[in-house]
Amino acid sequence: MPHISVKMLKGRTEEQKKAAAAKLTAALCDALGCGDSHVTVSIEDFTAQEWQDVFAEDIAGKSDKLYKKPSYDPKDLL
Repeated sequence: MPHISVKMLKGRTEEQKKAAAAKLTAALCDALGCGDSHVTVSIEDFTAQEWQDVFAEDIAGKSDKLYKKPSYDPKDLL
C-alpha cells in the first residue's frame, strides 16, 4: 500500500503526468518488491507563488522526513 505524492509547478501535460506516475510506480515496485496493484500516485500542481507556502510547510518544515533534500531556493522560482 505505498502511496507516492508528487507536488510540482503547473505546466506539465496529462501525458507527462501519466508517464511520471507509471515510471515512479515501476521504480517503487522494483525498490520495495511489491506489486503495482498496491501502489497509488497523486499529483498536485502549484503556481510558483503557491509553491512558496508548500515548500515552507511540506519540505523545509519536514526536513527530518526527506530522503532527497532540495538543492535550490524556492524564491528563485518567482
